[in-house]
Amino acid sequence: MSELTHLDERGRATMVDVGAKDETERRARAEAHVVMAAETLSVIEDQTVPKGDVIAAARLAGIMAAKRTHELIPLCHQLNLTAVTVDIDSDRDLPGLRVTTEARLRGRTGVEMEALVAASVAALTVYDMCKAIDRGMEVTAVRLLEKSGGRSGTWRRGDADAEGDVAGDAAEGGA
Repeated sequence: MSELTHLDERGRATMVDVGAKDETERRARAEAHVVMAAETLSVIEDQTVPKGDVIAAARLAGIMAAKRTHELIPLCHQLNLTAVTVDIDSDRDLPGLRVTTEARLRGRTGVEMEALVAASVAALTVYDMCKAIDRGMEVTAVRLLEKSGGRSGTWRRGDADAEGDVAGDAAEGGA
């Protein structure tokens, strides 16, 4: 990690210029967990939460958030996303919900932040809708699962060479 690409020669934050990069198909998947009391999970599954359908609201919030990532994360580029998916599944082992997102586009910069923001906001929406029932909920495990496209190629969580990989992002210009 010899060079931080979002800093200029004087150490000031700057947006990376991606104008000379080739357009490629890019995809990123991320996840977040919402850990809660088993009773809270049952209320969500039964669709009896007073604020309404938690899963539907969280899914829409995640999609909307991905589209607005550039407004939330200061140095992110505004992207022309071609697809965003938000899947939310019950997991009795947590207990809670697993949020899995995917963002795709054809462009010059990656979509990791869009997938991560979608997962985060979807999970926070679950919390918001259920906080009156269970203030002890936790949003955990917000993380990138995989990304593909660009010069750095494919990265998958759990691959032997993926853990602690910071060189791949720097090789791609950090964007």
